[in-house]
Amino acid sequence: MSNIIAIVGRPNVGKSTLFNRLVGKRKAIMDNESGVTRDRSYGHGEWVGKFFTVIDTGGYVHGSDDIFESEINKQVELAIQEADVILFMVDVDAGLTSLDEEFANILRRTDKPILIVANKADTTARAQQMNEFYALGIGEEIYPVSSQSGSGTGELLDEIVRHFEDEGIEDPDAGIPKIAVLGRPNVGKSSFINLLLGVDRNIVTDVAGTTRDAIDARYNAFGKEFIIVDTAGLRRKSKVSEDIEFYSVMRSVRALEDADVCIIMLDATRGIEAQDVNIIMLAEKNRKGIVILVNKWDLIEKDTHSTKKFEEDILERIAPIKYVPVIFTSVLTKQRIHKAVEVAMDVYDKKTQKISTSKLNDKLLPDIERYPPPAIKGKLVKIKYVTQLPTHNPTFAFFCNLPQYIKEPYQRYLENRLREHFDFTGVPVKLVFRKK
Repeated sequence: MSNIIAIVGRPNVGKSTLFNRLVGKRKAIMDNESGVTRDRSYGHGEWVGKFFTVIDTGGYVHGSDDIFESEINKQVELAIQEADVILFMVDVDAGLTSLDEEFANILRRTDKPILIVANKADTTARAQQMNEFYALGIGEEIYPVSSQSGSGTGELLDEIVRHFEDEGIEDPDAGIPKIAVLGRPNVGKSSFINLLLGVDRNIVTDVAGTTRDAIDARYNAFGKEFIIVDTAGLRRKSKVSEDIEFYSVMRSVRALEDADVCIIMLDATRGIEAQDVNIIMLAEKNRKGIVILVNKWDLIEKDTHSTKKFEEDILERIAPIKYVPVIFTSVLTKQRIHKAVEVAMDVYDKKTQKISTSKLNDKLLPDIERYPPPAIKGKLVKIKYVTQLPTHNPTFAFFCNLPQYIKEPYQRYLENRLREHFDFTGVPVKLVFRKK
């Protein structure tokens, strides 16, 4: 990636609000509570024909009691390393603080362009308060903005894009498969992604709810590139007590809706629970490719039938869905980690496969002839031919004389034959019946 902007600073100065302003959407969670953002979050924006990537970061602190402090600081330092331009955000309301001064010392180690952004400068009087930040001795000019209203961001962007040598890429993620990792809190989603990437891309602790935003990361494997998305743990609505957690859940649901394939992680020590079933059903309803990943398999006492019995229990709970692959893994022992990604990419390939009309009819029409639709009210139902529709998800149209008389049991028969002839493991398929 090129043309990267990192927004950094102490907690609660408005970094996520400015991030949302620059990318043109409410991508990052915002709240008056300090420390809402923890991991690095990426978005894309454009200004006067130049495209760029923006990184939102958590607030950099030192010497606090927050158990996330060192991990957040590590994420901020990684963002600084990645960036081409650094926006050091301060708050004119609060004025110059010791935390700002400490963080300025961190930034002096880099030779990258640093722009001081004085936020909450909503009025002329407030904008004049920014002069005290010249004492930091960083940058030639201070840019007063209101990330809430957007005032001053145009002048800031003019200066930012001046540092970019090329136009950049409009959407670096366009056309790249997206895999979302979902599940209840604390099942190991962030650990799984960190292990895949080989870096601590996402913060991991034993505290449920550590991940709040949906976090994207690029990954190359098996000769293919894709985006893998870490998400906040999904709990039942009745268990969601805070606004921040509510928005985390909403971001996770949106990540599911935007994904091509969902890896749904279960905790082997707890088995499949009602919320796991809800997540799987939501993925199926949105017609996403599905892979079930059973983590912490190393903690289970096993015999020769353990895997088979566990898989049968899962498929029984999610019936009538039978097409989902189940993989048993351990992030701790690195058992079958890459197998999970290999299967997810295979599911993506199956989800996007296009089958010719001639091949469909060669395989399915003999099955239909052997076992035709049952007659209704003395009328024979005849299916003439089948074709795949040009839709984003696999959809097959069966043309017949009386489409209204093809009932659900026969539809299931056709789906089973379709899956038997053309492998759709992990992929929901849709059948439609039209009059011919």
